[in-house]
Amino acid sequence: MSLGSNIKSFREGLKLTQEQVADKVGVTFQAVSSWERDEYKPDTDKLIRLAEVFDVSLSALVEDRKDFFKEKKTIYNWEHMRTFVKATAKNLKLTNTLKAVDYAIEAHEGQKRKKSDVPYIYHPLNLACHALSMDIKDDDVIAACLLHDVVEDCGKTIDDLPVDEDTRKLVGLLTHEKKNPENRDAVMKEYYSAIASDPKASLIKCMDRCNNITTMAWGLSRERIYRMIKETEKYYPALLDVIKAEPKYNNAAWLLRYQMESMLEIYKRLL
Repeated sequence: MSLGSNIKSFREGLKLTQEQVADKVGVTFQAVSSWERDEYKPDTDKLIRLAEVFDVSLSALVEDRKDFFKEKKTIYNWEHMRTFVKATAKNLKLTNTLKAVDYAIEAHEGQKRKKSDVPYIYHPLNLACHALSMDIKDDDVIAACLLHDVVEDCGKTIDDLPVDEDTRKLVGLLTHEKKNPENRDAVMKEYYSAIASDPKASLIKCMDRCNNITTMAWGLSRERIYRMIKETEKYYPALLDVIKAEPKYNNAAWLLRYQMESMLEIYKRLL
């Protein structure tokens, strides 16, 4: 697809008229029309503004994507992950995990991952599978992976959770209070400081961040991606150090650091 075709495709995908795009970019609708017909190309500053309006990268806007790869929003089927987690929990007698699986699925029922039709439960199940794949078999860790967003996003309380106090404590540490632009920095500083006090909470949070930065290309705005990168570089090295200091999580710390830092470098180059 040409630059003009890309502009038209992104505009129509957002259900914007040429006039609306022109108003946001600061040009006439005739200019937008001429861009879409590939009669003229926008100046660099207008290209940057178009990328901001469409909430895409410059490369996505200007590249000929006709022969590019087919994109996937998920790698594994969430129902298969559910079956794997439940079977593993039964085999290892992880009682909290068994209770947490069905509870999390019910709590997140109807929720979707940002800007997608992917069921939200894909995310916590992914974390549980991530932990098990690193040979982490702590019942409270796997259960907290499954429940880490339930209180924050589903209107549940810590006392509602059908698990023991150790797991509830982890979920509590992973749940932060509502924030706004005015108090965001203070809330996040306190939040990450509390997580850093517990190696298991630090482990879950780093797996959570790895999963989120892996999928943020299709789920977050450019502004949110920039913020995610900065937040990751600010808070997560300390959490990784906490994990590394726990001997049984040493290998996990290496893998998580590698995944996190390599993904950030890829995004920096593409942005």
